[in-house]
Amino acid sequence: MSQVNLLPPELRQHQATRRTTTLVIAVGAAAFVAVLLFSFMKSAQLSSKRQELADQQSANQEVQAKIQNLQKFGDLKAQLQAKQQLIGTVYANEVSWSGILLDISRAIPPDAYLTSITGQIAPPEATGTTGPPSGLVGSITFAGSVKSADTLAAWLTRLEQVHGWVNAWANNANESGPFTRVYQFQSGVDLSSDVVTKRGRGAQP
Repeated sequence: MSQVNLLPPELRQHQATRRTTTLVIAVGAAAFVAVLLFSFMKSAQLSSKRQELADQQSANQEVQAKIQNLQKFGDLKAQLQAKQQLIGTVYANEVSWSGILLDISRAIPPDAYLTSITGQIAPPEATGTTGPPSGLVGSITFAGSVKSADTLAAWLTRLEQVHGWVNAWANNANESGPFTRVYQFQSGVDLSSDVVTKRGRGAQP
């Protein structure tokens, strides 16, 4: 059995238009609600990020304040290191001259005497200055008189026997008068690193 729509065509068109309008309004409302929900979520995320940023900035400020409080200890450490470096430079290659004089008094023969003693210590090699050969830290030169050439030879031999003294030499030996057998001499000896004090060995040039 077939159905017959007795409504006028205008009424049917009006109903179709109303249904379409209602559908469009519903879709628009759903889209609006979705946009509002999305905006709310993004706003919440932005607020959370801002709070994290504020917390991080606050933590950074606290750390910076601690760093500033500890800076004085860093300055003190730098001053200490500078003083230690200065002390190291001063004491580098230090020798005990009192000990050297004692060794000289023990080494000189009974029939000889000295008129002058000159000692020098070369700057450490790390300073870049010209110094003695590697392993040597300085030298001592002597001037004096001996009663015979054998005494001068004994003097040079004794110089070599002192710990840390090497390469003993004699520049000249002149007889003070004919047949006197008394000689005026100039001699010297190199100082090895063995004569450097414990403090001098531990110092940094």
